[in-house]
Amino acid sequence: MAITAVIFDAFGTTLPIGTPIHPYRRLLREGARHGRRHTPGDLHKLMAIDAELREAVGILGIQVTPSRMAEIESDLQREIESIEVFQDACDAIALLHERGIATAVCSNLVAPYEPAVKKLLPDLNAYALSCELGFTKSDPAIYRTVCYDIGVVPGHLFGNSPQVALIRGSSRCDRDGCRTIGIKGFHLDRSGAGAFGNFMKFAKLVAEQFARELG
Repeated sequence: MAITAVIFDAFGTTLPIGTPIHPYRRLLREGARHGRRHTPGDLHKLMAIDAELREAVGILGIQVTPSRMAEIESDLQREIESIEVFQDACDAIALLHERGIATAVCSNLVAPYEPAVKKLLPDLNAYALSCELGFTKSDPAIYRTVCYDIGVVPGHLFGNSPQVALIRGSSRCDRDGCRTIGIKGFHLDRSGAGAFGNFMKFAKLVAEQFARELG
C-alpha cells in the first residue's frame, strides 16, 4: 500500500529556532537556585499542560523574583519570534498536498509555542501538540489521535490499511510509540549522514510511490 499521510515533528524537522535560549530550562535552574530540586519529569509535565509561563511557575512551585521573571518572559518571547520554517519543509508539504497526501504535525511542546507552530504551518490537515492533548511522545495515544484527526488508520506494511509515515529529526523520541501502532518511521538527518538529508527528498519518494500505486 502507498503512503497516504505523512506526520512530522515541529522543531528540527520543519521549524528551526533561530535564537535558542531555552527559557524553560532557565526557569527550572532558577527554581534550583531557590531550593527546588529539578526532576526528570518536570519538562514532561510542562509539555503536557495548557499553561502559560507564569502558570507553569505556580504549577511547579518555583520561586522567582519579579525581575528574573520578566527576564525569562523576555527570553521566551525572543525565542518564539526567532522560529522560522525550513524552505524544504514548505516545498515538501506543498508537494504532498498537490498529490493528495495528508500532512500533520505531531510534537512535544509547551503551550506558548503553539500559536507560532500553527501560524508558520497553517495548511496542515491536523495538529497533535502535547500541550493541547495532555500526553507526550512517545505515548502511542498521541499517534492514534493524529491519525484519527487526519482520517486514516495506521497499519503495518503488509496490511490493507492506509499507510502512514512519520518523518522525524530524532531517531529516539518517535521510534517506539509510532512503531507500536503500525506507523512507518523515517529519520531526517539534516547533517547529510542518513538516507534523507532534507524533507523534500523524502516527500518526492512518497509522492512517486503514491503515483505508482494509483497507476
